[in-house]
Amino acid sequence: MSGSVVVRENGQGRYQQEVIVGQHHLIADEPVSVGGADAGPAPFEFVMAGLGACTSMTVRMYAERKGLPLTHIQVDVTHEKLVVDGVNRDRIVRSLTLDGDLSPEQRARLVEIAGRCPTARLLSQPLLLECRLAD
Repeated sequence: MSGSVVVRENGQGRYQQEVIVGQHHLIADEPVSVGGADAGPAPFEFVMAGLGACTSMTVRMYAERKGLPLTHIQVDVTHEKLVVDGVNRDRIVRSLTLDGDLSPEQRARLVEIAGRCPTARLLSQPLLLECRLAD
């Protein structure tokens, strides 16, 4: 796992960013509706993509370790805003499609394991988030 991610303006659009993760170079942007050029995923979409990828990888690793007949995984990640007890909240839902000759118990266990992926654990607990000027 990479120790850091570098994000910097790339000069190609109003909000376009170059995202550097190790040897990988990605583009982030905002949709046209908010003034971007939609040249890449919006920042929140990167968060959701990371959660979906982590979920799928965690389920795959568990299935392989246990020798489960899981042939394919798909994770659909959705986001909505709602009010809970008068407080505005965000809800992210991961819907898993698990292909293979799995018993109902195995499917239930894989859903349980999906909830334990490291990214889900990070997002579901309080965390220390700092912002400071670079040295």
